[in-house]
Amino acid sequence: MNKESKGMLIGFIGILIFSLTLPVSKIAILSFNPYFIAFGRACLAGLVALAYLVYKQAPFPSKTDLVKLIVIALGIVFGFPIFTTVAMKEGSSSHGAVILGMMPLATTVIGVLRFKERPSLGFWFVSLLGAALVVIYALLKSAGSFTYIDGLLVLGGICACVGYVEGGELSRKMNPRAVISWALVISLPINIVMSYLTFHSEYWSADAIAWTSFVYLSLFPMFLGFFFWYEGLAIGGIARVSQVQLIQPFCTLIAASIFLGDHPTLMNMVFAFLVVSTVILSKKMLVKRR
Repeated sequence: MNKESKGMLIGFIGILIFSLTLPVSKIAILSFNPYFIAFGRACLAGLVALAYLVYKQAPFPSKTDLVKLIVIALGIVFGFPIFTTVAMKEGSSSHGAVILGMMPLATTVIGVLRFKERPSLGFWFVSLLGAALVVIYALLKSAGSFTYIDGLLVLGGICACVGYVEGGELSRKMNPRAVISWALVISLPINIVMSYLTFHSEYWSADAIAWTSFVYLSLFPMFLGFFFWYEGLAIGGIARVSQVQLIQPFCTLIAASIFLGDHPTLMNMVFAFLVVSTVILSKKMLVKRR
């Protein structure tokens, strides 16, 4: 197995973990304030990450790496969780899934601009085709218009892509597990304070499903998922591995069906097949790495 195939396989595991984020957030938001979920999940993940770094006796990042870690934290520790969790207060996880389907193209563009990766014209065409399919799907599902919820999801997606690109590049020189761990740890003071301010005493009486959802959001998409995702990006390249994200919306649709009873329609399945096809095609296109 070559590096690109290995990177895509490892990245896919991360995507499977991320794909549950919106449906599980929808469950958690029935019992918790969206801001408590966003800050609280990062707080718990940060405490686990701190324990991991202490156990591994990880060296403190250099000043240059620290700046990159701050950018990563702004994108994936604060931006994405806040925007998407607030969007889930009123929006559906299925709708959110297809809007976030544009993330592979955004990740590719940011990666190209930031790190000079050079995808071929064929790669760009396939990427744009995949993104266009997602946009068409979103418009068909929302009567041809975008809402402020779509805006929140787009902002969240952009934040995540910035964090993905910086984290994927930094993971080429630093252990991927250390990258996400340090990003969470340097954010921990803010998340502790904000978790305290957004916590309400009635949360203690929330049922086991609500707390299980909260713990899942904290430990998996906020922490462990990045072990696989950053390693995949580092091994296979940002432009190439980012296309695996095109599968995420449809993994989310399946999760929404299982956990929320939102059963997939024929349209879902048709678009799933078409988008997965673009991922397969993208793997055959040339990408020149730095």
